[in-house]
Amino acid sequence: MKPVVLGRSGLRVSPICLGTMTFGEQVAEADAHAILDRALERGVAFIDTAEMYAVPARAETYGATETIIGRWLASRPGVRQRVVLATKVAGPARGMPWIRGEQAGLTKAEIIAACEGSLRRLQTDVIDLYQIHWPARNVPMFGALTFDPSKERPCASIREQLEALDTLVRAGKVRAVGLSNETPYGVHEFVRLAEQYGLPRVASVQNPYCLINRSYENGLDETCYRLEVSLLAYSPLGFGLLTGKYDATGLAHDGPPQGRLALFESMRKQRWGRPEALAAARRYNALARAYGLTPVQLALAFCYRNWRVASTIIGVTSLAQLDACLDAWDVSLTPELWQAVDRIRWEIRDPAQ
Repeated sequence: MKPVVLGRSGLRVSPICLGTMTFGEQVAEADAHAILDRALERGVAFIDTAEMYAVPARAETYGATETIIGRWLASRPGVRQRVVLATKVAGPARGMPWIRGEQAGLTKAEIIAACEGSLRRLQTDVIDLYQIHWPARNVPMFGALTFDPSKERPCASIREQLEALDTLVRAGKVRAVGLSNETPYGVHEFVRLAEQYGLPRVASVQNPYCLINRSYENGLDETCYRLEVSLLAYSPLGFGLLTGKYDATGLAHDGPPQGRLALFESMRKQRWGRPEALAAARRYNALARAYGLTPVQLALAFCYRNWRVASTIIGVTSLAQLDACLDAWDVSLTPELWQAVDRIRWEIRDPAQ
């Protein structure tokens, strides 16, 4: 895998990134360390985490994932210099008052304090890519489809957030900055204000992108292409729907396989738990099998071979899952199969948006 450069930052990353939100909930620390070792051994030198992880978010596991990664780095001399480390500052509470309280608005002081906490847990002096996990402002996200002006609330301005990131960059605590769960307006404003006031320019946006959620293509892809902001595609397997493991059983079941949507009822209430999302995933999974591929191979090749994607974030709970995801790097899709994928999307659009 040849490294790619994120935006104009000069930060070089592997085109596959290891997502870690299962560490500390579904994945015990020893197993997490084994997964990190294997990923690095196989060329994945890009690790993404967040202060709010593990997921599902609970006060008891806040910061647990960063702590696990920090212990891994501390116990393996020289490894920190080999990996690109990304983490995220949580936006306003969204039902998580244990982070910064219900009234938090992603102020400059809050961002700086959050970064200091992440640095301590990660046991590092610098974060290579520091991202805003979700917008502070009122914006449709995480399954909301339309903008609602009645939900406007006080929050820090985009300029104030950029000034906080600038402070961290100038202090040598952050190398590059990015966004997550953003809109075309948000990406454009962050870039515009950065250029206007000489503040850090966002290198990347981390948004969902997969067969059952291609909403990134509804304008954000043009924005990022023209502004040179790279996409980090998360949930390429649609929270497990695109692995095929729920095809026969549905989401709520007691037996194996025990994926997140089966284990956690709260997650079935989110966009990935919609009946329409499962129905769509079954269509794509059947298409994969008809072309001699596994559902995982089709879903990941869709991202791996997509001009829109700089790096694809994979999340796993075992070494076997990791190897399957990395082995899919060698899969190519024929023009005929691409067209078949697009025909399904034309019929059902983006049920997990």
